Amino acid sequence: MVTFSKRRVEITGATALAVASLYILKKYGPSVGRRILNKLQHGRKARLAMVESSSGSKVNQRTAALDSTFILQAWRLLKILFPGIWTKQVGLLLLHSVCLFVRTFLSIYVATLDGRIIRSVVQKNVFKFVLLLTNWIGVAIPATFINSMIRYLESKLSLAFRTELVNYAYDNYFSNQTYYRVGNLDGRLANADECLTEDIRMFCSSVAHLYSHLTKPCLDIFVICWTLDGMARKRGTSWKVPVTIAAVVIYLTAEILRKLSPRFGKIVAEESQLRGQLRFLHSRVITNAEEIAFYGGHKVELSLLKQSFQSLAQQMELLFSKRLWFIMLEQFLMKYVWSASGLVMVGSSILTGKGTEKEQLGLADQGVSERTEHVTTSRSLMVSAADAIERVMSSYKEIIELSGYTARVSEMLDVFEDVQQGHCERQISRELTQVEDSLLEEKENSSVGVHGEVVDLNQMPGGEVVDTEGSIVLKDVAIITPCGDVVVSSLSFEMEPGMHLLITGPNGCGKSSLFRILGGLWPVYKGFLAKPPPSHMFYIPQRPYMPIGSLRDQVIYPHTFEDMHAHGITDDDLETILTTVHLQYIIKREGGWDAIKEWKDVFSGGEKQRMGMARLFYHKPQFALLDECTSAVSIDVEGSIFQAAKDEGISLLSISHRPSLWKFHTHLLQFDGEGGWRWEELNTATRLTLNEEKQKLESQLAGVPKMQQRLQELCSLLGEDSVLCIKKS
Repeated sequence: MVTFSKRRVEITGATALAVASLYILKKYGPSVGRRILNKLQHGRKARLAMVESSSGSKVNQRTAALDSTFILQAWRLLKILFPGIWTKQVGLLLLHSVCLFVRTFLSIYVATLDGRIIRSVVQKNVFKFVLLLTNWIGVAIPATFINSMIRYLESKLSLAFRTELVNYAYDNYFSNQTYYRVGNLDGRLANADECLTEDIRMFCSSVAHLYSHLTKPCLDIFVICWTLDGMARKRGTSWKVPVTIAAVVIYLTAEILRKLSPRFGKIVAEESQLRGQLRFLHSRVITNAEEIAFYGGHKVELSLLKQSFQSLAQQMELLFSKRLWFIMLEQFLMKYVWSASGLVMVGSSILTGKGTEKEQLGLADQGVSERTEHVTTSRSLMVSAADAIERVMSSYKEIIELSGYTARVSEMLDVFEDVQQGHCERQISRELTQVEDSLLEEKENSSVGVHGEVVDLNQMPGGEVVDTEGSIVLKDVAIITPCGDVVVSSLSFEMEPGMHLLITGPNGCGKSSLFRILGGLWPVYKGFLAKPPPSHMFYIPQRPYMPIGSLRDQVIYPHTFEDMHAHGITDDDLETILTTVHLQYIIKREGGWDAIKEWKDVFSGGEKQRMGMARLFYHKPQFALLDECTSAVSIDVEGSIFQAAKDEGISLLSISHRPSLWKFHTHLLQFDGEGGWRWEELNTATRLTLNEEKQKLESQLAGVPKMQQRLQELCSLLGEDSVLCIKKS
């Protein structure tokens, strides 16, 4: 009977206490720490939440886990990664599988060779030792090449997956103006750049690595078990006892790790979202650097960036702490417990077996050398098998992390496809107007509402949009922003080719919003809209976009050089266009048509606007949507450009506050800023009436300062106050 000394009892008690302390610390430490941290940072997080509410993702994040949803999402993405059998991805996958298969048998051969080398050492056979050692070194060359090839093919496979998935995502992203709708009309997906770059990269790398991380270990386990079984049969022992030991140990290890495994998938998905938020804040500072510098708002932006980085750092620390305890437990079970079990399994075949024929004949030297060879070979194979099983079991947390990336990429594609079909969802920061009376509520649901009201876009009846050959017709069309704000409840007019419409009104009255509806950027929530297809309409904003490329690309945008030649247009034609907009001098100034520069920094404000008008003369659309596109151009140049556009037969829809442009238009659409509007023909009588009203108001207002001064004098003489008096401090 085993006796327990006092020293042994103390060691056992201390060990049990340490294990219990570690378990309590792991179980309750993170939650307690998070509670304390949340108390300390509650005020700072409230401010950061305001930024996240305006730019953060509204996608309903599910908990990353191995469930049916993950399987369906992964299957959908795999069909994208493998569009067919005769593809580059399939070829790389087969070649990768062959390398993994060859590497497994090389591992078996090297383990057998190790045992034979040790046997030659025990036998003191120098010639055999040198021969086997030379053979061992010779095998190392193809083995190292295969190892390097496996990593190389894994990288190539990941790149092929990423290329296929990026092409698919880009096709959806740039289809049907999805890139605009995702950021402006839909609020479910924030930081699309993060999803299209980092999330796709991590998903493809994880898939390629997981295939390599699972295929070779599974193959190793099968081949090694088959080899060990053959070795055990040669020694006359049963393989049932070692396999039973291995099965019990592996099962217990798997159960313990499964029960104690943290939710790595959810943690990684949250980390990816916070990383995207930090990148968004950086890009916002870069985009608005001039305004921030003018306002001196660097402290505010710095505070937001630090808070965002602090949130990301806390999430990473949480992931590191979770991995610390889990990896410690994992290494203890898979290295030390499994090593001890392996020694028992190898020792049982020696201690309980009958031995080989030479051992049974009583040849001592041969028996010792053969047992040494058997132990060495078995131990090498057992180490390889344990490493393979460890990789298989540790792949569980990689699969959980993969589920997080799979969820992010799948939700991105779901949003793209949903937006393409015209289904947009956006969280409204303000509460919708509520009507308590049921009758009024029914009436409200059937109508749009009044100006300034916020409506639920999901409850809108939806409008009808049709393409026409050459006219624009609006019947009872509601202008509603993507946030649900009603700008104009009902707008109706008809515009035929040859008409030129001037649109005026105060800021925020719906002028640019009308252009967005005509351009197809905003949906029609109510009413009927008939308009030419987008190819017959061309929009020029107040600040034209200057793409990356040559000087020629600035004129022909969005056409390419090949498109220009296909339409039969030459550089001489482009020079004529620049002459029309008074920009012919920039060809020589900037070094010719092929000069490539950062054009948004090269051109002045007026040159950018004239370059935008040059694109109008290049494309020659049926209708031109001009949104204060010449506000930085002199009046004389502006007039010549508008007259040239009319001479080209282009119907103009212009937003402008300059009276000098009235003579270039035939009709006037005037918004009052309160949801009302007025459509009238802009003829000479109309202009005279408006000018008379303007002059009358000017004459009346001219005397206001004098009357106000006289009132101030009377108040002083009488010693009385008046609500209209302006008191001097």
